[in-house]
Amino acid sequence: MQLPIWIVGAMLLLYAGAAAVKDEFPTEADAATALKGAVTSPAVLLMRGIPVGVTQGALVNFRNLASLLVLVALMSTFLVVRHTRQNEETGRAELIGSAAIGRHAALAAALTHAVIANVLMGLLSTLALLGAGLPAAGSVAWGAASLVTGLSFAGIAALAAQVFSTARAANGFAAASIGVAYFLRGVGDALGDIGPDGIKVTSSWVAWLSPLGWGEQVRPYGAERWWVLILPLLFFAVCAAGAYALVNRRDLGAGLVPARLGPPAAAPSLLSPTGLAWRLQRGTVFGWLIGGVVFGYGIGTLGNTVNDAFEENKGVADLMGQLAGGASGGLVDVFYAAMMAVFGVLAAGFAVQVLLRLRSEETAGTAEAVLATATGRIRWVASHLVIAVVGAAVLLVASGLAMGLGDLSTGGQTSVGTLAGAALVQLPAALTVAGFVVLAFGALPRISVALAWAGLVVSIAFGMLGDLFGLPQAVRDISPFSHVPAVPVADPRALPLIALAVVAVALTVGGLALFRRRDLTT
Repeated sequence: MQLPIWIVGAMLLLYAGAAAVKDEFPTEADAATALKGAVTSPAVLLMRGIPVGVTQGALVNFRNLASLLVLVALMSTFLVVRHTRQNEETGRAELIGSAAIGRHAALAAALTHAVIANVLMGLLSTLALLGAGLPAAGSVAWGAASLVTGLSFAGIAALAAQVFSTARAANGFAAASIGVAYFLRGVGDALGDIGPDGIKVTSSWVAWLSPLGWGEQVRPYGAERWWVLILPLLFFAVCAAGAYALVNRRDLGAGLVPARLGPPAAAPSLLSPTGLAWRLQRGTVFGWLIGGVVFGYGIGTLGNTVNDAFEENKGVADLMGQLAGGASGGLVDVFYAAMMAVFGVLAAGFAVQVLLRLRSEETAGTAEAVLATATGRIRWVASHLVIAVVGAAVLLVASGLAMGLGDLSTGGQTSVGTLAGAALVQLPAALTVAGFVVLAFGALPRISVALAWAGLVVSIAFGMLGDLFGLPQAVRDISPFSHVPAVPVADPRALPLIALAVVAVALTVGGLALFRRRDLTT
């Protein structure tokens, strides 16, 4: 059920993105106008990738390839960890292993599954681009780059599943690997050399240290480099061989890195459900908070750069306005409004991860132990809701403050308080996504994880990226992020924020009512 969501969703996003480029930039002159300003800003190259030409296909590459490769990497890592380490946690691996199968069968099945999924992703991506009217060679190169990038991260996930003793830790390591790979790719692009035409960029050697960089260096719709596809295939083979070797060096259910034991006596805070929820979630909270602050400060330092680089470039200004939900105004304010939407997505992602801990506690059987005490079901769910709501608010405010400080450090004129308040405006939309997660947990627990992440992806695609993909307004209105005022460009209007808060409360109450009426499931 999960793979069709990943594959078909990515294909539809890619087709919509390619179609939007053809509508917005019908000539090579239009594409050149949009790209000339971009290559002068290392920050844009770090976030988006490198231009490989001035054709419509090259512009689709610049706008969409890096983000689509990240989606493929996430799909592959989640898939492999789910069918290896998670199966060991739940006991399914032991049940299957009691039959007449070999010790390596589970890993072989998971990697075979990953290969099939990435072949389908690459094939459908190629068909989507061909359907949008783009050249065949570049479309095939795109699909091939998607395929081998997914395999690279499937190999990383296979290794992580052997090293760590929990699916949560393995997924965390795999996600961190994607983040590091994206950063290395971005730094390599930002340090690259601009060609004589003032548009094409050649990445520095740093980008070649990243599996995401390898996919980018295939250069679809540029001068395609087919030989680069060998690098990720070799990397996948090495990782798979390493994972097979490590299977024989550990017990079933154990990892090479043992789980850390807790203290012999519990802290007084663990006497309450909220204290227990905080203990379980504090690593997640601090990780998201640190990432939000670092990201916010970095974005804040780009304000003057964006203004200097793109003040005369209407194409890039329009692109930023699309990311900000169609907002218009001063270029720096529009840029910050677009980044506020990103902060809102980060807060929603944080809330989803925190609330899905409810499902993992239920399937592991630990929720039953807590509910066997005087703790009621509503109080137990509410303890994790408190962490999600307060944590999302703190994350937004901290990210906005960090952005303001970054802006001040480069001589910017935007108030720190204004940016912190603009970030907090995103909270109702993030809480609406959180309410949907609670509803899915209460109504359909067995597929609640897939529904939760699918809901977030749909909210991003229809909301923050809806204008970029040229989606109809009726479709974009499905996302809660479409109803958030584009502060600091626009004035914060209370009515849509109140409406989002009401929807969030209604979804949450509905989820709690359904959870009270169903049995616990493992």
